[in-house]
Amino acid sequence: MFDSDESSDEQYIKVMEGSLILEDGTTFHGKLHGAYKSAHGEIVFQTGMVGYCEALTDPSYHKQFLTLTYPLIGNYGVPDPSIKDKYNLPKYFESDKIWPAALIVDRLCPENEYSHSDAIQSLSQWLASEGVPLLSGIDTRALTKKIRESGSMKAKLVIDAEDPRKFDFVDINKDNLVEEVSRKVGFCH
Repeated sequence: MFDSDESSDEQYIKVMEGSLILEDGTTFHGKLHGAYKSAHGEIVFQTGMVGYCEALTDPSYHKQFLTLTYPLIGNYGVPDPSIKDKYNLPKYFESDKIWPAALIVDRLCPENEYSHSDAIQSLSQWLASEGVPLLSGIDTRALTKKIRESGSMKAKLVIDAEDPRKFDFVDINKDNLVEEVSRKVGFCH
């Protein structure tokens, strides 16, 4: 269940394995990062080369598993989420929180190797602090092709130590997603 991934002499990172299971039975195996937990949602994809911080804070991805097709994600880290612009809105993000239920990527930039002058943490650290799991090592291009051919579908991400049968597929379209992502209090800017 745990493998050692020694990215430097000073750091020892535990890596837990997980599986992405689609409602048609297709299964992808990878490594968990961010929050080490199982999740369920609807699988979708995004093909942008940059903008993972903006995509993760976009409310339109609420309760979805966001698959990023660019092969290396996390290389420019994550800027400070508390910095606001002149209108008191998040300067580097689309909203105040991460909305997807999980992030699916091919390769994740190693924890200490991100590089950008505004970055204060790694993508994995940010996801962990927000309680969002990330599954890496997935052939995201094959997954995207499947989604494109079959349409978005229910999915679950399961830690390999857990029984996948105890997690049901959930139809997020039965929920009032607009109400869930809308502000509860007016905001004037």
